[in-house]
Amino acid sequence: MPSAADLPTMEVAGRIDRARAGFEAAGIDALLVTDLTNVRYLTGFTGSAGRLLVRSTTPPQPPLLVTDGRYADQAADQVAGVGVDVKLEIALTLAEQDSILSDAVPTGTRLGLEAASVTWAAQRRYGDDPWRAELVATDDLVEDVRRSKDEGEVARLGRAAAIADAALGTVSAMLDDRPTEREVAFALEAEMHRLGAEGPSFDTIVASGPNGARPHHRAAERMIVEGDLVVIDFGALVDGYHSDMTRTFTVGDPSPTQRRMLGVVGEAQAAGVAEVRAGVGAAEVDSACRSVIDDAGWGEAFSHGTGHGVGLLIHEAPRLSRISKSTLSAGDVVTVEPGVYLPDHGGVRVEDTVVVTDEGCFPLTLAPKDPAGRAP
Repeated sequence: MPSAADLPTMEVAGRIDRARAGFEAAGIDALLVTDLTNVRYLTGFTGSAGRLLVRSTTPPQPPLLVTDGRYADQAADQVAGVGVDVKLEIALTLAEQDSILSDAVPTGTRLGLEAASVTWAAQRRYGDDPWRAELVATDDLVEDVRRSKDEGEVARLGRAAAIADAALGTVSAMLDDRPTEREVAFALEAEMHRLGAEGPSFDTIVASGPNGARPHHRAAERMIVEGDLVVIDFGALVDGYHSDMTRTFTVGDPSPTQRRMLGVVGEAQAAGVAEVRAGVGAAEVDSACRSVIDDAGWGEAFSHGTGHGVGLLIHEAPRLSRISKSTLSAGDVVTVEPGVYLPDHGGVRVEDTVVVTDEGCFPLTLAPKDPAGRAP
């Protein structure tokens, strides 16, 4: 497949202003971004150490990115490559980096900290000299901006999904040859690498027979045999963006109960996808899936939420569950993945990643979903 270089560019330069738009509601004058995924999203910088200080626009001040000498050239190249106006500072030690950042924060500044990514030790340090700011905990300020994917992001998610589709089409044939779960997982990951992925999105799940009744079973040495349901949940990584897909296969003819499981989960998944559109509550999508499974008498066997957002992380906002308070918006990219798990029969899960639009949604994951659970 072509490389990520041929994909549409992402609109990185405007992201910092979109994050700044949330400052007033958050009660802050500046935000110290410490979550590395958020640093990457706002600046393009992918190093393993860096902090970004985003200040208010009165007076106009460029964001300040601070990292260490290992990343001096990389940070400069990556920031310039996405066209973000960032002041870059390099310092060897944490104390030196703190000094640079604190000098850029006037006394009394209401400084937002990303509550989910700041340790207690770091919070105490930011509360000491030379920091003279009023610390304010913030939640999901950048993550909420990340929810709406632009054309370049959707293209990367779509490329990752296409690689996974193609890999599954090649590897699924080996299920009839009595491989182990681990051999199937390894073959999928190797094929995704061959097709141009940076790697798998997460540890590939291949769960056969009774293992399929464990939703997040790790691929093991169990041999796949006649009569198994095989749940395969996996994804590819392209330019930092993840895909996520689950298909359930049968080896040989399914039993009557297994056949019913496949039909019920397929119907539930279709009902959930049909519910997805901008303005719909995430809990409503969950309810659409869950009601089908409840009506079949297997409500207690659907033991997880219906889905989640996908992007630079495999799990991000919004969550699709019965307790979710989120409302879907155009540009969200979410999964719909109901399942039924019965220890005596195995497990069935079907998952697609879809892009939310005003009219509905469209899928990025396109691997076939045969009623018998088998891809052609």
